[in-house]
Amino acid sequence: MEIREHDIIPGEGCNIIFGQAHFIKTVEDLAEALVGSVPGIKFGLAFAESSGKRLVRYDGNDEELIREAVNHVKEMGAGHAFLVIIKNAYPINVLQAIKRVPEVVNVYCATANPVKVFLGVAGESVAVLGVADGLRPLGVEEDQDRKERKDLLRELGYKRA
Repeated sequence: MEIREHDIIPGEGCNIIFGQAHFIKTVEDLAEALVGSVPGIKFGLAFAESSGKRLVRYDGNDEELIREAVNHVKEMGAGHAFLVIIKNAYPINVLQAIKRVPEVVNVYCATANPVKVFLGVAGESVAVLGVADGLRPLGVEEDQDRKERKDLLRELGYKRA
């Protein structure tokens, strides 16, 4: 088995959700979950069908994000992997809806950080072995860092004052 890495670097203002599902219906169900979760969300999604025609299936409402998702999924080649790239929303706004899609097996990450996907290649099969999300910590938060974290959550509207 060959092990290789694939980098996904979200564009400015974008977040990604990378996971695995199991059926061609995934594409439409994910699109419905996204649109139903956040008015005004922009997204592109791609899914690697791993039997039958073995196509990269896609959907979305932003051509650039669709193209980017398709390119990543095609290059990785991992069966049943899906990638959602979103703008005008955060993963926290859509993650539970995505997890409730019946075809979704696993979510590897939901992030705005650069991601490394570790792939195992064995002949015609490619497996996602794991994901590195972002960079390692530089220290432990101090009182000022805690205050900034709490202030940010309130500024974004995720916590009350």
